[in-house]
Amino acid sequence: MPVVRTYCSAPIEPAAREALKAAYGRVIEAVPGKSEAWLMCLFEGEVPIYFGGDDAAPSALLTVDVFARGEVPASAWERFTEEVTPVVARELGVDPARIYIRYGATPDFGWNGANF
Repeated sequence: MPVVRTYCSAPIEPAAREALKAAYGRVIEAVPGKSEAWLMCLFEGEVPIYFGGDDAAPSALLTVDVFARGEVPASAWERFTEEVTPVVARELGVDPARIYIRYGATPDFGWNGANF
């Protein structure tokens, strides 16, 4: 039940979406028990984003949420950041210094009419 949301102030072209989806699918396996088989990816481009008080350059925000009953190791999030940042920068034309990634884990996640 991992979910990765990508918000970008620049447009997100279909080819970039595919490249990002593939990168997310590979690296989500750094999180114990997670795989691309359950991964949901959402993309929203041309979102007004102010970073450091201005919107003069493209910016991006990724949020990564997973179902987890315990703590997710910090090393999993570190690997995700290390591997995904260059792909986001390349595919969306965003300077890595203007990319934020927020991580979260919850023991409450619903699917198919019930909670896990």
